[in-house]
Amino acid sequence: MAATIEVRNLSHTYSVGTPFQHDAVKHLSFTVERGEFLGIIGHTGSGKSTLIQHLNGLLKPTEGDVLLDGESIWKDKLTTRAARFRVGLVFQYPEYQLFEDTVFQDIAFGPKNMGLKEAEIRQRVLRAADFAGVDRSVLDKSPFDLSGGQKRRVAIAGVIAMEPEVIVFDEPTAGLDPAGCASLLENIRAYRQATGATILMVSHSMDDVARLADRLLVLNKGQVEMMGKPSEIFTRAQRLREIGLNVPQVTTLFLRLKELGAPVDPATYTVEDALEQLLRLKGGGRRA
Repeated sequence: MAATIEVRNLSHTYSVGTPFQHDAVKHLSFTVERGEFLGIIGHTGSGKSTLIQHLNGLLKPTEGDVLLDGESIWKDKLTTRAARFRVGLVFQYPEYQLFEDTVFQDIAFGPKNMGLKEAEIRQRVLRAADFAGVDRSVLDKSPFDLSGGQKRRVAIAGVIAMEPEVIVFDEPTAGLDPAGCASLLENIRAYRQATGATILMVSHSMDDVARLADRLLVLNKGQVEMMGKPSEIFTRAQRLREIGLNVPQVTTLFLRLKELGAPVDPATYTVEDALEQLLRLKGGGRRA
């Protein structure tokens, strides 16, 4: 696959020249392939939020660059503006950014700024509402009359309506109950499957990123600690714990089973794979 996003030697320093100067991210380099689902994990203060704000030009690097399809997003003003539509960013608690009189108008805000015609805007709003799980019956209602979970979906629909090639989610399930989390993550998974969009998701839930991500980027103190498939990352449980992270509950269980001599794969990180192995063990099968 071709890289759609390339981060080159990215550094960002806040409050330069003051007593509060500090490096939030330092010399980050990695690529994200077209259509990939990349999970971004790291301890609080590891630089996750600073990093993702560079991906569509909300923050400008102190050093380094961000390339979109091989072209710097800072090439010129028009390229930077285009990047903000091509890479959609869903902030943590995005429902706090709702402000229009109706749900429809809130979802339509981005497409209107793109200069699209009214008919195209309406089609995009309806498609985005469906993808995000927003019932069309609420489109004429005030977003402030909705529940917290519904507001979250409206805010996400507002980003989807711009039909970006890349969507970056910052803790999209924060504050939701388990049922709401599962439903929203399924909407994100279905959207990616239907559109082929590239997805990046910051999360503190190891179980969520293990289930959804193709690869994981692990940040530690503003730098890339490791990057690879979930099966590669979660076998390094000790190192993850040393930098303030954990592993999925299933992985913790299977690492312990392996220590006790059970013929299981310690790189197990999904419930489905765990069940398959346990059924094989019960049936007398062996899996190294």
